[in-house]
Amino acid sequence: MFRKSSIAGLTAVVTGASGGIGLQFCRELARRGCDLVMISNQDLELMECAEAIRKEYAVRTYPLAVDLTEPNVARAIDSWLDSHDIDPSILINNAGIFSFMPVIETSAEKMNSFINLHVGAVANLSRRFAHRFKRRGKGWILNMSSMSCWMPMPGIALYSSTKAFIRTFTRALHYEMRDYGVKVMVACPGGISTDLFGLPPNLMQLALKLHAVETPERFVKKALDAMQRGKKQYINGFINRLTILAVGMAPTPVRMLVKRRMLDKKIRR
Repeated sequence: MFRKSSIAGLTAVVTGASGGIGLQFCRELARRGCDLVMISNQDLELMECAEAIRKEYAVRTYPLAVDLTEPNVARAIDSWLDSHDIDPSILINNAGIFSFMPVIETSAEKMNSFINLHVGAVANLSRRFAHRFKRRGKGWILNMSSMSCWMPMPGIALYSSTKAFIRTFTRALHYEMRDYGVKVMVACPGGISTDLFGLPPNLMQLALKLHAVETPERFVKKALDAMQRGKKQYINGFINRLTILAVGMAPTPVRMLVKRRMLDKKIRR
């Protein structure tokens, strides 16, 4: 039986903190009593969100505007924390990008952004924070993958493959850090009721009632509960687990149908 550890009074670092699930992680962590280092490349939005959370939850918030795709960004964040005498106990690697596009239609710049953000930033931040937490003998790392990490589907090759890296890397790091009291977990969300899906409001409400998608608030709460209990992986919802099996067994004709009905139609527009 896993016991949930308290995180009240600790400091959490959250990437992608100026909107979406990242902002919801910040709100929920603040509600649980954590101070926050909020990281994003959206400077104005970040400042506004940090100030709003500080006022609502009476916690300390530190906005840090950086581009996580830049080289040596993990070292820069590490140095910034030391220079401000901040010693965090939690890292939430949430920042991410998405596009539905064939690989050959994707610019080299965009491809590098996927790799630098989902692979380079996640791996390097995890490494540096794992060092910090090992010295202390305690800490939590939560890396955000996606249910798509099991889905080699046309149109999301860069997204799903880099998210697959996050899952595999994090699962291995979980075992490496287990003896040092550092808890490392990967979250693989399926349907979350954000603008990413582009569903009309009536269909989104139906999907929520059927539990085919989940609200960001509910997902974040359950993911943090799992992290605090020391779980190595969290997938939201029974339907998503079934979907992973179904997609994994999908034959080539089904994948080609997706390509022709969805991807090719998008390209022709």
